[in-house]
Amino acid sequence: MSHILQQSRLPRQLCRLSLAAACLLCLAAFVVPAQSARGGNAAHNTAAVPAAPTAKAEPNDEQPPFHEYKGVRIGMNAEEARKKLGSPTDKGDKEDFYLVSDKESVQVMYDGEKKVSAIALIYMNAGDRALTPKTVMGGELEARPDGSLYKLVRYPKAGYWVSYSRTAGDSPIVSVTMQKM
Repeated sequence: MSHILQQSRLPRQLCRLSLAAACLLCLAAFVVPAQSARGGNAAHNTAAVPAAPTAKAEPNDEQPPFHEYKGVRIGMNAEEARKKLGSPTDKGDKEDFYLVSDKESVQVMYDGEKKVSAIALIYMNAGDRALTPKTVMGGELEARPDGSLYKLVRYPKAGYWVSYSRTAGDSPIVSVTMQKM
């Protein structure tokens, strides 16, 4: 019996691990440029490495190109979101986790009024199945020297921001986040 319970927890743990990795990637995108701007460790500062965009991305008055995931939008109530996405792998009052496949997971977060406040998508080694910068941001992104990508754009009229992050390497992790401002 406990073996069955442990197996049922595995998808939840994988989903949380994936989302934790994505959060760390986003955090790194904010912290590393800030350290470089303050002088940071001289051994890591080189003239050849351009500064990465920070959370102070230019606001955009347009509507975001990527504004929903499988019909779920920022501001939608939790019941509607669950109808669109199906039964979550791990259901909660403040967030739901969905393990869509072995390569895709989704976290939907809710505010105090039970409305969607953020949607975080993680693609691990998904290849062509992962969302592209063009789909999410409306165009291609300039790769950093290591091959990674990152961009965050605020959409004040829409009331939320959208970010795209892809790690470098042969098996990149792609994270796409929409969050209420």
